[in-house]
Amino acid sequence: MFDALPLRWVSRMRDQGYFNQFLMAVMVTMPVINFGMLMGWLSPMTPILQSPDGPAPEPISDEVISWMGAGGFLPLILCSIFTGTIADRWGRKFVTMLTGFILLVGWSIMLFSLRPWALITSRLVAGMAGAGCYVVLPMYLKEVASDNIRGALCSLFILSQNMGYLAVYVAGDLLSFKVLLWICTAIPAIFLVGFIFMPETPVFLVKQGKIEQARVALSWLRNTTLNDKNLEEAIQQLQREEEHAKSIEKATLKSLVQDKTMFKAFRIALFVMALQETCGYLVVLIFAGSIFAQASKSINLNLSPNKQTIVVGVIQLLGSIVASCIVEKTGRKWLLAVTSLVTGLSMLTLGLWFYITSMSIWMPGWLPVLAMCLCIFADAAGFQPVPYVITSELFNFQYRGMVSSTVIVVCGLSDFIQIKAFDPLLKLLGIHWIFIIFSFICFLASFYAATCVPETKNKSVEEIYAFLEGKEFKNKEKDNPELGKETSQL
Repeated sequence: MFDALPLRWVSRMRDQGYFNQFLMAVMVTMPVINFGMLMGWLSPMTPILQSPDGPAPEPISDEVISWMGAGGFLPLILCSIFTGTIADRWGRKFVTMLTGFILLVGWSIMLFSLRPWALITSRLVAGMAGAGCYVVLPMYLKEVASDNIRGALCSLFILSQNMGYLAVYVAGDLLSFKVLLWICTAIPAIFLVGFIFMPETPVFLVKQGKIEQARVALSWLRNTTLNDKNLEEAIQQLQREEEHAKSIEKATLKSLVQDKTMFKAFRIALFVMALQETCGYLVVLIFAGSIFAQASKSINLNLSPNKQTIVVGVIQLLGSIVASCIVEKTGRKWLLAVTSLVTGLSMLTLGLWFYITSMSIWMPGWLPVLAMCLCIFADAAGFQPVPYVITSELFNFQYRGMVSSTVIVVCGLSDFIQIKAFDPLLKLLGIHWIFIIFSFICFLASFYAATCVPETKNKSVEEIYAFLEGKEFKNKEKDNPELGKETSQL
């Protein structure tokens, strides 16, 4: 009986037309998994690289490690400027394949040399793949997903990233340096071979005038026949919106600013992404070891550094799984508001704990560990993934690439500044004030989400913009089921 349950689930997924979409999403997010491994690789490998008996020709200095950590964000900032434009011109599939190839080159450099110049170069090259991961892949997921699973598929983006973190933490604890490096290199190679057979998004194919290819791609994604009535209506809807897109002014940053409603949507996307990136989550991850060390003084929690990172990775992954499961039930708006509030309360607890204990007042050692775990879980369960989902849903095909590029540039710059400024701020303010300041940023994010962010679940761009303008939108497709149940993917 129980053996048949997975088969029944797969059969139901296939009958509802979701199986191929999830398969597509798994393939699309493989570069994100590998990029997560790239970002997490330094944690277990730094002690090995700095060891006199390590695989490097000479022990790697702290300065080189620092530039390896921060250097990955520099190419992300630079490449994100034009990645959206390339995706609009050459296609989502082309940029996704290019992302996998760049990751393959980045890892391969370390296979040939572990000297400081090679390690930094490897991170700089692989960092370029971050632009494809963060700009194009969320758009890819949005454009292949049915409306009622769109949030779940888009949430797989952060889930995959956290899977990459956890995978490299566990593998780093169990496998040798060389074996782990070969595994990290093999993943983008396998992806490049497998993704050749995946289709381009129907949205881009319609834009290119390849209607028959778009029909074939959409029928495969929906697991339906080419003469299906709803499929034909979906294709016609994409054609109508593409004709409308051609009739209006070409998408530029100037035209976006001049359109009041669209500029309002842009401000919302920029603000929720900027708040998510500056919420101090990176600081919590950086300071996790110190939190565990402080806790071990009063409770029996003596974990090795690798075991600590594995615990953090497991919590991240669990939070991401929860996000994928509940985002379609809770909606985007309130999931973002609640998880940012919980993250802020956890940060405030950490700050107050460090402040009180700095005055030689006893506080229970389990409290900062609980606050840290809750912070990591809440962030992964909503505060991380939801802004990406909202950003992909606030704009049509014309503007989606450009807006995503602009937003990711701001976020990448924020990450770089946070990493490089962490030590000076730590010495100037102390860790307690850093956590307290970040907690108020989280509270601001929660308030903004509750009062200003529109609910984008199961809504077309037109419906969202009508809400932003304070108007009522009459959705003819929803009033007349014969016209099909899908809202536009543009």
